[in-house]
Amino acid sequence: MNTMETNPLVEKQLIREVVENWVVWRDSGQWEKFKTVWHSDGVMMATWFQGHFEEFIKVTIEGWNKGVSILHFLGGCSVELNGDRAIAQTKMTITQRGPVDGVICDVVCTGRFYDFMEKRDGRWGVVLRQPIYEKDRLNPVDPAAHLELDKNLLEQFPEGYRHLGYIQTKLGFKVKSDMPQLKGPAVEALYQRGQDWLNHV
Repeated sequence: MNTMETNPLVEKQLIREVVENWVVWRDSGQWEKFKTVWHSDGVMMATWFQGHFEEFIKVTIEGWNKGVSILHFLGGCSVELNGDRAIAQTKMTITQRGPVDGVICDVVCTGRFYDFMEKRDGRWGVVLRQPIYEKDRLNPVDPAAHLELDKNLLEQFPEGYRHLGYIQTKLGFKVKSDMPQLKGPAVEALYQRGQDWLNHV
């Protein structure tokens, strides 16, 4: 692609649109539209799932049908652009509602979507989405409810998504224990991988 013929501000806006469509279409269950934000080899990484986006859609629908409730909200977005490749970092929250030892709770996890984006045949799409988990909290939906967490289980998960991992484990998911957080070797390795992606290394 001849980058001289493109407007960086326009390209960044198109990328931001993909990021926003991901959240709106995924959280509203518009699966055919949701498929269009990915490239054919797109991969989703999450605490509870790692794999191809089509399998991600399949297991998400299965979760929906069982009452699993996971929603997202977006904040600011920073895009690094190099020709037909980009890295988009978008502030976000993940909110999951579910029972914890018989008490309905909300977990709110704050972090970033770190997206490996590429423009193919004139269309920007997600090649890899890797969330960064920065901090979280857990609250009973009923503030009068009494809840005591299993400290041994809670401490098995990294600080950035400790409560998210807890509720997901209680719901029967297998939680990945080495996801990138605000600091540490995992996120530093992700940043390096992002630079390599931009530089076509």
